Amino acid sequence: MKILVSACLLGTPCRYDAKSKPDACVIALSKKHELIPVCAEVLGGLPTPRIPSEIMGERVINREGVDVTDEYHKGAQRVLDIAIENGCKIAILKSKSPSCGRDEIYDGSFTRTLTQGNGICAGLLMKNGITILNEKEIDKI
Repeated sequence: MKILVSACLLGTPCRYDAKSKPDACVIALSKKHELIPVCAEVLGGLPTPRIPSEIMGERVINREGVDVTDEYHKGAQRVLDIAIENGCKIAILKSKSPSCGRDEIYDGSFTRTLTQGNGICAGLLMKNGITILNEKEIDKI
């Protein structure tokens, strides 16, 4: 099976802080499945490193107050296109991210406060029938 995976979970240093969050259990899935690494923020044209961003209402704003919503939507669409091209029905995405978070994201106050919600990419993928799991849910595969 082909599975879309947040590139940072596979060790790619593409997060806002130019680091990764490699997850051994996610990486181990490559023994049984083809993992397709993606980073919606990079695919949307944002640099690495970049100023952290959070969702505020319908917009994505970085910590300096710059609206980066368009980049997030562009990256989400590119990830969806990759998922469709590869026939991916499942994605393992980084929890809490303004792109990839499912059910829980940071609230836009930049105080590390969590709230209910989905990241831009996760939401688009779900609307298109792709099952979203986070790195702690791979036992569901």
